[in-house]
Amino acid sequence: MNFQKILIPVLGVVLVAGAWRAYGWAGVALVASGIVMWMLLHFTRLTKVLGKAADRPIGYVASAVMLNAKLKPGVNLLHVIAMTQALGERLSAEGEDPEIYRWTDGGASSVTCEFAKGKLVKWTLFRPPAAEEA
Repeated sequence: MNFQKILIPVLGVVLVAGAWRAYGWAGVALVASGIVMWMLLHFTRLTKVLGKAADRPIGYVASAVMLNAKLKPGVNLLHVIAMTQALGERLSAEGEDPEIYRWTDGGASSVTCEFAKGKLVKWTLFRPPAAEEA
């Protein structure tokens, strides 16, 4: 169960109730504006990341090796999209958990990422065999 979906709204209600007890309507207005500002900041980040990703080919990354080095377990899909500046090529079925995406660079190297419940759990780097020079 994802406790953030429950904890954040409960925290917002507690903050508004505490502001009401301490400062009345002025406190409620101040806390409510802070919550709205926080939500707007997150929405702005989301639209900027997706706006940049919309201008790039799906599943493309400048360097798969560098992406592999930067990835950490537990980051969400939006964070990975922000790092690659491109949407990943979806390999799993729509609505299936875990979600699997792949990003490929110009040299045919690729990183395949697996997201369980929206968080990165594992990833694999694929590098094609080097061509032998004669």
